[in-house]
Amino acid sequence: LSTLHLKDEKTKPDANGAIVKADDNVEKTEDEEKEDRAAQSLLNKLIRSNLVDTTNQVEVLQRDPTSPLYSVKSFEELRLKPQLLQGVYAMGFNRPSKIQENALPMMLAEPPQNLIAQSQSGTGKTAAFVLAMLSRVDPGNKYPQCLCLSPTYELALQTGKVIEQMGNFYPDLKLAYAVRGNKLERGQKISEQIVIGTPGTVLDWCSKLKFIDPKKIKVFVLDEADVMIATQGHQDQSIRIQRMLPRDCQMLLFSATFEDSVWKFAQKVVPDPNIIKLKREEETLDTIKQYYVLCNNREEKFRALCNIYGAITIAQAMIFCH
Repeated sequence: LSTLHLKDEKTKPDANGAIVKADDNVEKTEDEEKEDRAAQSLLNKLIRSNLVDTTNQVEVLQRDPTSPLYSVKSFEELRLKPQLLQGVYAMGFNRPSKIQENALPMMLAEPPQNLIAQSQSGTGKTAAFVLAMLSRVDPGNKYPQCLCLSPTYELALQTGKVIEQMGNFYPDLKLAYAVRGNKLERGQKISEQIVIGTPGTVLDWCSKLKFIDPKKIKVFVLDEADVMIATQGHQDQSIRIQRMLPRDCQMLLFSATFEDSVWKFAQKVVPDPNIIKLKREEETLDTIKQYYVLCNNREEKFRALCNIYGAITIAQAMIFCH
C-alpha cells in the first residue's frame, strides 16, 4: 500500500452539467470502456424484466413532415398477424410502452420506413424492433431476411431470447446466432430467417464465408449503438455490412444516449430516417434520484462521504473507489 500514489482528481462539469473526472493518472483502455458499457447494458436488461413506467415525453422528427403522425394505445390497432399478437400477450405486454406507441406505427408502415430512436433499457425497445422483424419475415422462405447487430455476445443472447419468446407461435421461424465460436461448414447457406450477431462475425458471414446473402435482407437492426461504437472496429464493420444491403432494406437504429459521435454514426448507417428522441431533461430514468457533490481533492471526498453517512440511514451501498 505504501507504494501506491493517488493523484488528486480534477473535476469539471461537462456540457450537461455532469461531473467528469479528468484523471491524469489512469487512462481507461478502449476495451475496458467497452466492457463497462456493455456490462452495464446487460445488467439493466437482466434487472428490468418489467417495463419501466416513465413519463418521458418523446420528440418525433419525421422524414416527411407532411405525413400524419400515428401513435397507438393498444397492440390490436397495429393489425398484427394473430400469431404475433399471441406472442406479445404471452410475454406479458398488455399495452404499448411510450417508445412503442410512437415507434411501432412507423416501423410497421408500408412502404417500410427507416428509424433512429433513443430509448433506455426497460422501455420496451427490444420488443418493438423484434415485432418489426417478425412482421416482415416470411417463415415459408428458408433464408435470412432480418439481420440484428448487437455489440457483445451476451447482449445478442438477450435479444435472441425476446425473438424466441415473441415468435413462439410461429413454428417455422428459426433463429441463428452469428457469434464467435459458432462454427459452420464453409460454403453452406443458412436457412434461418433471422440472424442476430456481433459485427465482426456477421461481416464474415456476409462477405468472406457467404453464409448469408445480404441482398435478401429486408430489415437491418443496429441495437445499442452507443455501446457499439465504444468498441474498436465495430463502427467500420457495421457500416460495411450496411453497404451490402439492398436499397429498400428497412434500417432501424437504437441507442440509449446520443452524443455527437453516436449521431454521426447513426446518420451514416440510416439514410432518410424518422427520429424519435427523449427530450433532453428526461434522459435519466425518474426512478433513480441522483445528485453530485463537488470535491476538490480526496480529503473532501472522504468528508463528503462521512457527511452522507452521518445524515441518512444506508442499508446497503456500493462505493466505487477508482
